[in-house]
Amino acid sequence: MMDDLCRDIQAMRVAKGWDKTDTDAILAKSVVVEAAELLECYQWDEIHVDKEAVKSELADVLMYAISLCMDNGWDYKEVVRAKFADVNRRYPDLDEK
Repeated sequence: MMDDLCRDIQAMRVAKGWDKTDTDAILAKSVVVEAAELLECYQWDEIHVDKEAVKSELADVLMYAISLCMDNGWDYKEVVRAKFADVNRRYPDLDEK
């Protein structure tokens, strides 16, 4: 299922021609590059952070990750929900300790 966000991301990719050049490897590498840029927002000062820069870099990470899901026919929401079971198995809730 493609929601409005996915349609908007895909429309941008098509308009820029990125849908023709993106590969899984390029998208995965781009997630890492953009995550590093997100980390740079906190590198020198964790108190006075430019929240607009954080939002911009976070948007890049999310768009690349969602694009990777779309290109593989995966619903990004289901990908995340499927991870819940793994996390719950490995990390019990605090009240279960």
